[in-house]
Amino acid sequence: MSPRSMALLTVVVLLAALVSASTYTLDEVEQAVIVQLGAPVGDPVTEPGLHFKLPLIQEVRRFDRRLLSWDGDPNQIPTRGEQFISVDTTARWRIADPLVFMQRVQNERGAQLRLNDILDSVVRDHISASDLVEIVRSKDWKISEEDLERVQVAGEEDEEILLQEVKAGREELIRSILETAQRQMPEYGIELVDIRIKRVGYVEAVQQRVFERMIAERQRIAEQFRSEGLGRAAEIDGQTQRQLAEIRSEAQRQAQVIRGRADAEATRIYNEAFGADPEFHAFFRTLESYQKSL
Repeated sequence: MSPRSMALLTVVVLLAALVSASTYTLDEVEQAVIVQLGAPVGDPVTEPGLHFKLPLIQEVRRFDRRLLSWDGDPNQIPTRGEQFISVDTTARWRIADPLVFMQRVQNERGAQLRLNDILDSVVRDHISASDLVEIVRSKDWKISEEDLERVQVAGEEDEEILLQEVKAGREELIRSILETAQRQMPEYGIELVDIRIKRVGYVEAVQQRVFERMIAERQRIAEQFRSEGLGRAAEIDGQTQRQLAEIRSEAQRQAQVIRGRADAEATRIYNEAFGADPEFHAFFRTLESYQKSL
């Protein structure tokens, strides 16, 4: 192969590599944020197809556009009537603003952790402020004869719960939970589409266990905060020690420079003084030798 052909082939390969590094594609279920040297630039890219970016200094962070699921852990929550129930919830959400999403929670794992905090808190607040009958029954649900016969066998307490009037019902409770949680989502770039209560289990005599779990959870969070605080303190202390060492090093360097300049200036003055009168210099050196010998 001739040198000209080799050069042409090299140019073609380099151009192909440059084009490959400068383009990227998005499909219908993706959206992206362009990051340049660690910082996002421009608006999020939401249109599918071929797109361009600066090679080497820009990278593409891709995010899903589809509905994503969230499944919370079953929680034991006291109702307004101090009846402890186990509530299992699920939700559907999507990434509405990928730029805000990346800045606030970074990725889907971070979003799941944030949803755990927000949704568990909202569900707990609404369940604890509602009666059991409002949680397990719909407003338009009619009591049948079979239901009455079943609760008469179960006991007076269950019959009293069954006969209670439903003012709002489960649908209204879920709607209120959804609206409350949705107000907190935009600051994380998330759109909460729906939330549902998968299962409600009536639990008796679990108050002490719930309290122990709550205490353990609060202690875990406290330990996490302490650990983060100790880590931050160590980081600040390390930065302080590094800055202190830099200041001391610079001060010592400047001190050495100043001493050197002073010694040089003193030597210059001595030389000028003794050079002005050599005989006086010889006489002065003689006196110094006498002083040392005596």
